[in-house]
Amino acid sequence: MADKKQERPLVANNKKAFHDYFIEEKIEAGISLSGTEVKSLRQGKCSLKEAFIRIENNEMFIYGMHISPYEQGNIFNKDPLRTRKLLLHKKQILKLAGQVSQKGYTIVPLKVYFSGSHAKVEIGLAKGKKLYDKRETMAKKDAKRSMDRAMKEHLKR
Repeated sequence: MADKKQERPLVANNKKAFHDYFIEEKIEAGISLSGTEVKSLRQGKCSLKEAFIRIENNEMFIYGMHISPYEQGNIFNKDPLRTRKLLLHKKQILKLAGQVSQKGYTIVPLKVYFSGSHAKVEIGLAKGKKLYDKRETMAKKDAKRSMDRAMKEHLKR
């Protein structure tokens, strides 16, 4: 099972989401795309930096996900920033809607990848970090990095 996760080619990653939010739960969702968008994704032309997710009429949509137009797509290319529908079971959407209605929770896209021939989006139920939480996380990363560097130097001797 661990081998299958490594086979999945990562298309886009949202590093900013991990910096700005505590990710409480991760869910895999399908994404509704046109043919030229899939071809563009296979070339790795996708950005999640400004993307966010909303639930409307018991359906989930992703806004602000930029998929560059496919070069050979001519008239079939869609708007790069168009709203795209996420494919989830109704129970999952209702569960997430209930959790988002609580104070401070939101749904953010974490990464886009291919599972077989299907494009998937990993979404996360997230709670916003305060400024002091962000500083604390950065301090822990710096400390870990310096410890790893020191261990590497120590092992060289």
